[in-house]
Amino acid sequence: MRVSVIFALLFCTPLWATAEPRVIEHRWGTTTVEGSPERVVSLSFIGHDFLLGLGVKPVALRFWYGDGPFGVWSWAVEALGDAEPDVIYGQIDVEAIALLEPDLITAQWSGITETEYRLLSRIAPTLPPARGETDFSSSWQVMTRQLGLALGKEATAEAGIRALEARFAALRSVYPDWQGKTAVTVWPGNMGAYKSLDLRGRFLEDLGFQVPAAIDALAGANAFYVRPSMEDLTPIDTDLLVWLHAPSAGDLIKAVPLRPTLSAYREGREVYFDNDLTAAISHSSPLALHYALDRVEPMIAAAIDGDPSTVVESAADIGILPE
Repeated sequence: MRVSVIFALLFCTPLWATAEPRVIEHRWGTTTVEGSPERVVSLSFIGHDFLLGLGVKPVALRFWYGDGPFGVWSWAVEALGDAEPDVIYGQIDVEAIALLEPDLITAQWSGITETEYRLLSRIAPTLPPARGETDFSSSWQVMTRQLGLALGKEATAEAGIRALEARFAALRSVYPDWQGKTAVTVWPGNMGAYKSLDLRGRFLEDLGFQVPAAIDALAGANAFYVRPSMEDLTPIDTDLLVWLHAPSAGDLIKAVPLRPTLSAYREGREVYFDNDLTAAISHSSPLALHYALDRVEPMIAAAIDGDPSTVVESAADIGILPE
């Protein structure tokens, strides 16, 4: 049975391939999708978030991290509803994916190789990162548009993009003093500072901030974060310093030897994003970003209001206020 299912998937014409085709360009050529895919397998670590935002419940999704149902975080639970997708852990198993009988495989932000893409494409139309993108560089707009086209939901995707871009624009208008100021997100688990093309860096830049060029230069073209020297923390001494969640984050942050030399520390311009907020900007789907925007405005405003005495509650919560 197992062999016959795989043979049928690899060598027979699928029944759903009947409608006007849509051609999606990507890093390894083009993928043609026909009809309205109903059995979507998401190999992307964050792609299920985008699918749920477009009203599509995947039959299987790739687990990244977290303890939510089926690896889905709080902002997407309602969209998941009573669906019970298979959860894919660890490496990609092409044979196991074939047995799911997908009619679309989404693999943006998945780290698949070209060889894996070629094998998966024999099972069903497969969507790797867009043309010109690396494994994990695609913006939320690019990912949303690519999925919208593949699913035949272009209008829904564009409406969602416009709504979210309008919300970012409104915040930039309300806070003109944020515009052009420097900001960086740092994970205290390894002191990794995320570059501008990473989803976490893009979030700050969508708000009007600028990730320092020094971060991008130190990270280079292929990495998405850099670990600055513990003897020189100037690359992360920004107008807004965002600490991301890690276990025992407060202790880790306070243990950084040169942190007291940072003006961001002395002037109370540090913000802490808790576990859910860190995950939201790390997923950076429209669902996740709306959740993040519901929470970040007051903490950022308090941090960079020009008054060092203003208490940043998120920093106070983990005990990292300046002494």
